[in-house]
Parts: sequence; C-alpha cells; structure tokens
Amino acid sequence: MAVVTIRGEKREYPQGTAYETIASDFQESYDGMIAIAMANGKIRELFKKVTKDCTLDFFTVRDDIGHKAYVRTATMLMLKAVYDIFGPVAAQHSCVEFAVGHGIYVNCRGQIKADEESAAALTKRMSELVAAKTPFMKRTYPLEDAMELFKSRKMEDKERLFHYRMSSTVNIYEIDGYYDYYYGYMLPNAGYVKWFDLIPYENGFMLLLPTRKNPTTVEKFDERRKLFETMEISEEWGRTVGIETVGDLNDQICQGSMSELILVQEAEQERKIAEIAREICTRGNVKFVMIAGPSSSGKTSFSHRLSIQLKTLGKSPHPIALDDYFVDRELTPRDENGDYNFECLEAIDVKKFNEDMTRLLAGEKVELPTFNFKTGKREYNGNYKRLAADDILVIEGIHGLNDKMSYALPRESKFKIYISALTTLNVDNHNRISTTDGRLLRRMVRDARTRGATARRTIEMWPSVRRGEEENIFPFQEGADAMFNSAQIYELAVLKPFVEPLLFQIPKTAPEYYEAKRLLKFLDYFLSMPGESLPNNSICREFVGGSCFNV
Repeated sequence: MAVVTIRGEKREYPQGTAYETIASDFQESYDGMIAIAMANGKIRELFKKVTKDCTLDFFTVRDDIGHKAYVRTATMLMLKAVYDIFGPVAAQHSCVEFAVGHGIYVNCRGQIKADEESAAALTKRMSELVAAKTPFMKRTYPLEDAMELFKSRKMEDKERLFHYRMSSTVNIYEIDGYYDYYYGYMLPNAGYVKWFDLIPYENGFMLLLPTRKNPTTVEKFDERRKLFETMEISEEWGRTVGIETVGDLNDQICQGSMSELILVQEAEQERKIAEIAREICTRGNVKFVMIAGPSSSGKTSFSHRLSIQLKTLGKSPHPIALDDYFVDRELTPRDENGDYNFECLEAIDVKKFNEDMTRLLAGEKVELPTFNFKTGKREYNGNYKRLAADDILVIEGIHGLNDKMSYALPRESKFKIYISALTTLNVDNHNRISTTDGRLLRRMVRDARTRGATARRTIEMWPSVRRGEEENIFPFQEGADAMFNSAQIYELAVLKPFVEPLLFQIPKTAPEYYEAKRLLKFLDYFLSMPGESLPNNSICREFVGGSCFNV
C-alpha cells in the first residue's frame, strides 16, 4: 500500500493505482474537471500510477497546464477522426495552424472537402470515441525507432524534427491505432473531451473548445476575419520561403543560409510598413495614427519605422505615448487584489487627452504632458505642439483602438493599426506554436535587459498582462484599418540563447518552475542562431538589444 496525502488528508491506495482513480475520489474538492496530477512536485498524467508514498495535488481545466492538456487531447482526437474517415494521408497533411479566439484552425490542404457534411462526419466520429472513453496510450521509443515509425507513415515533418533532437528517446501517443507526437501532457482517454464543436472554415475546419474561464461551455465562433487573413498571409509567406516547421528552420540554419533569409523577411516587413504609410497618406484627413497591440508586439520599433516611411512621403510624424496621460498614481483604480490596475481605461485621463487632441486638430498650440513614473505624477516640461498641414501624431498605447479613448476626434481623422507577433511557424504539422509563447519569451528577454527583471517575475506577471489584453485590446482588433504581424520566422532561434539562462535560474520550489520547464522543453526543438546578422532597425532588436531606436 502507498500513503497518498492530498491537501492534508492521508489515504492508502494499492501500489499501481492510477492517479485517475485517486482523482475521481477527490473531484468534488476541485473547481473544474481534474486534468493533470502533481506527485511530490512532479507533473504526472492521470494514466500514470502510484508507486510509493507521495504528496499529491491536481490541476484542473481551469489551470493553464490543465487547459493546455485538454486542447492538445481534443486536437489529437480530431486528427484521429480524420485518420479514420478520410485516411492516413489526409491526417498526415492536415496542419494545425493557429488559434483565432477560442477556435483552432486546422488546414486540410486540399485533402478533405471543407463543408458541413465533412464536419458532421468528423464530429460524429469524435463523439463515438468520447462515448467509448477510448484510451490514449503513451510509450517511450528510442529516437531511431521513433524516426523510423514516422518515416514509415510518411510523416516527414516529425522525422525532420527528431533529426535535431538531443534526447535519446521520444514519447509517442497512440489512440486506437493512430500514432502521433505532441509536446506536453495528454488526458487519459477521449471521454474527457466532453465539450467541443467543429465547423467548416476556409480550407479546413475550426475546432472550437472551451476557455479556461468557462471550461464547460463552447461559445459561438467569434469571427475575426482580418486577424485570420493576416495570419494566413504569414503562413503563405512561410511556405514560399520553405519554412513551415521548426525542422525546416533548423535545416536552413545548418545550411548557413540564414543571413539572406533575414534580409528577405526584413525587406518584406519594411514593404508592408511602407504600404500602411501610403494608405495613411491617401486618406487626406488623417491626423492621428492610433497604434495598439498586446505586450511585446514590437510597437515601439514599428512606430519608429512607420514614422520614417511617413517622412519619405512628405509627412512630419510626432510620437505620443498614451502612458503620458496616466492619472496621478493615487487616482489609479485598483484590481480585485488591491493592486494598481494600469491597464484599464480609467487609468488614463481620457477627458484631458481628448481636450488636447481636439485643440491640436483645431490648429491651437498645446503643451503636452509627460508622466513621471518615479513620482507617479503627470508633469509639464514645455513640450508644445501645433499641427501643421503635414503633421501627423503617431499615438501608441493599449487603448488606441478603443473609440472611447478618442471619442471627441472625428473618425476620418484617425487611422487605427493593430500590431501583434502572430507566430505561424509550427513545431510540426500537428503541433502549433502559440503566439502567446512567442510574446512571453520576447518580454522575458527585454525585461531582463532593460529592467533587470527575473524570468520568474515576468512569468508571475504574465496572467495579469494577458487579462488586460483580453479586456482592452483583443475586443477592438477587428476595428483596425490595418494589421501588422511583427513575428519573424527565425526569432525564436535568436531568442533561445538569451532566454534559456533566465529560465534555468527559476528554482524548483517556485510556482513558476513548471512554466519555465515547459518553455525550456519547447526551446529544445530549436537550434540557436546568432543575432549578428539582424539589422539594427529590426523589430527583434527591440528585445535582444542593439536597436538604432530608443527602445
């Protein structure tokens, strides 16, 4: 017998009892369906078994690690249904590309007719597997055997990925004869995927899943057409240059061809910035360029590069940070934990901002404020502005797309730009890279370089940052006049040598250790790439250093 301690309560279980069995005994004590176990501080999937006395706790689908396991399991379940109905070639070529809201877009690459009939057939097969509680089996293969397994199934993307793997073994999941590889943890059987929906979308399907906040509800798909099209353009560019997966990227790093690729992508981004500048100028009444995007999107570098392009077209851009309109510190609203909430709209003196901008639009001379973050006060230091005929104010801040921020300004005087690092590179066809992970790694490197912040602190703050984005940025992104994707296909290879030492500093006793371990495992797929070839105006320079801009 093994003594298992859960939240101070001790119980005895026969050795060999699955954590899933123990979880069922304690499910009522947890808010949300239990998804993952933690035994003696180590993450364990529920099909693992007790072998000795241990202290046990559980993560639910409301926790980040549990929700990721749910999404991962549902994705493999869908691909299993594709395998069963449309065959192994269709499953092999179906690519899990990116997330749009709470939907995951799976591009079938012409292998399946993306219509209601196909969606219904896949949903029916998935539901059958759920009802049967079909188990997921996990087996550790020697690296060479794993490569041979996927080679025999013509899954070259996985074979190429494992070519660069340092570990001598690979964990492979199997459900009823369908084999696949996933980085991260899986639920024990299909019966856990109780909530999902599948709808045809473009060249594939949108797999709709619950959010952490509402883990038992699948909401109606929130159409974000501009975001989808922006990401599809980036996907197509990756296919054009021959880099769709990490294995493709590693191949090019080994071949020594990255310097040219960097120049090509930098030129492509500059071309898009120039197009946005031209569009601004073709609208004769634009006086305010409003730029917003989530954390670590490269807004500052983008603003500088856009300003340069506007200058080539005869305009005189002037930067303004919405942060300079913060209310004085003692007037800042507080969140539910009693901490200052700098990300809500009420933290900005919206009335004063609109008064100043309206006066500028009327041709008046206005003294603009500067916020002193040390004293927590707004100051006036003689920064006077008057808009001439060719002047444009380039305004950056998280509320830039929200019309409540600029309610007094005529719509025709504003041009709104949404910017984000929309990662479209995949680990392999069935393992997408989260855009959130890319931005987190960017921020980690920048915070350490410019603020002396630890990776642990950045990870600790990240949930609060994400909540602010969900509330104040994402709801307004589709109202943008232009979208700009700041992600660079090679940037994770450049960030790797900067961020790994920061993550290794997080102790095992810290709550952030599990996230650090996940990110380190993720970075292990990439070969490192030196950043010397990056031009000094590259958006990536905003994070790793060496930018010609004041970032």
